[in-house]
Amino acid sequence: MAATIKDVARACGVHVSTVSRTFSAPHLVNPATRSRVLAAADDLGYRPNRAARALTTGRTYNMGLIVADIANPFFPPLIKAAQSQARGRDYHVFVADTDEDPRVEEELIRTFAKQVDGVLLCSPRLSNKMIERLAEDVPFVVVNRRIKGMPSVLMNVAQGAKLALEHLAGLGHRRIALVSGPIGSWTSNEMQGVAAETPGLDLIFFGPNQPTEAGGLSVAPEVAACGATAVLAYNDLVALGLIEGLSAMEIGVPDQISVIGFDDILPGRLNRPKLTTVAMPAVQAGRMAVDLLLQSGGEGATVTLDTALIVRESTGRAQK
Repeated sequence: MAATIKDVARACGVHVSTVSRTFSAPHLVNPATRSRVLAAADDLGYRPNRAARALTTGRTYNMGLIVADIANPFFPPLIKAAQSQARGRDYHVFVADTDEDPRVEEELIRTFAKQVDGVLLCSPRLSNKMIERLAEDVPFVVVNRRIKGMPSVLMNVAQGAKLALEHLAGLGHRRIALVSGPIGSWTSNEMQGVAAETPGLDLIFFGPNQPTEAGGLSVAPEVAACGATAVLAYNDLVALGLIEGLSAMEIGVPDQISVIGFDDILPGRLNRPKLTTVAMPAVQAGRMAVDLLLQSGGEGATVTLDTALIVRESTGRAQK
């Protein structure tokens, strides 16, 4: 016969409720006790019945995680961190990719609403109003979007943009191109807001753009023609595409134009020149988003994580 929860409790000398908590809310169980319970369960071949638990508690022990583009190297570390954090709380994570399409985003949220206890919505493209409407059907934590009254994890884009622009100004750059991302991007809005408030700069805005290498490649001729000596790009993929496009026109980076990206993805560290960028704390954001979703009474809580400027080879002094 299959082992039961009572068999596990008897084997390690604890109450049945302690065994139950070990599998449903392990963070509430003393680590030594938790290890003893898990060892006994493993020895006896006991596996909790998730379906039965769902009927008892009204919870699915599943959460959805929706990202704008899973092919973007920024998202996998966030996904892995969220999965690991959720697994430690005995939750499963369903991951979905919207391919930067707000209509797909809405469809996925409506589908997930019937199957999960909550959704982590990362870099959404839907309007705030639509997200608020969908939140009536399923709890949300939004990553990199501020929505009044909704739990959110923000990476401090404004702080990073300020550091990036100060770095460029310190190198003598005054005419700076700002290459933004897609329509509906909170990150783009934050970057533009900081840039517009920075005194002493002659700014040229280009956007909206695809948040991909192709987006940077396509805008390269306009950037080259505008007379800017430096560029702050929406993300590292756009920055890398821009560098590729400038190189094809025999415009050197950073000798003729300096370029800064956002995210600090691995390809930027391998590129030549190595990319100066604003590091975004994706791993920390993934963990924190899971914690916020599972916290009772966490409605409206906002966590803001620091960003940092990483200076590499793609920025240099402005030409006289």
